[in-house]
Amino acid sequence: MELASYSDYAVRLVNTEEPARGSDSLTSVEAVRELFGAASQMARRVTDSDVTRFRSIRARLRAVFTAADAGDHGGAVDLLNSLLLEFPVSPQISGHDFLDDEGRPRWHMHLADHSSNATTGYAAIAAMGLAFHLTEYGADRLGLCQAAPCRNAYLDTSTNRSRRYCSDRCATRANVAAYRARKRREVGAADTGRTAEASQASTAPGER
Repeated sequence: MELASYSDYAVRLVNTEEPARGSDSLTSVEAVRELFGAASQMARRVTDSDVTRFRSIRARLRAVFTAADAGDHGGAVDLLNSLLLEFPVSPQISGHDFLDDEGRPRWHMHLADHSSNATTGYAAIAAMGLAFHLTEYGADRLGLCQAAPCRNAYLDTSTNRSRRYCSDRCATRANVAAYRARKRREVGAADTGRTAEASQASTAPGER
């Protein structure tokens, strides 16, 4: 697995909350376990206390995306570095699940989990994955959805750095809203023009 792919852990956690809508799905042990995936050993170690701790890590990860989205790349890096210092990882070479045509392992780097609890394990992987993504693609590839009030986090992997929305659904919704707003402006301009023409037409020649 490419280390940058671990950045999805950060996105999944951040997007359990939609602050503008007052929505938060991170309310139970089961919700935390779903972030890991069913096959993860870390998920089995989740306890009630992890719910509160995960919310704290979520806020710090969202702050990284917020800074990057606002163009404060240095601030985003500082916030991410603080997470890396607090939640270190142990990289190791792995070959599981990846075999070539001759049955030999395809060796790759893997982030080993030697954490004492579920929160520290998840935070370490999410922060390291996000760090690899940032250094490989750039801080401007970390964004927040522009389709208000969504503001979900996303990772821009487009070839021309053009992504602005977290999903096709939000992109469509934003485009429809922009189209309707443009049509309202056009109608308003046309009404203003007709009103002006009518006013001029009703003015007596001697009053002009």
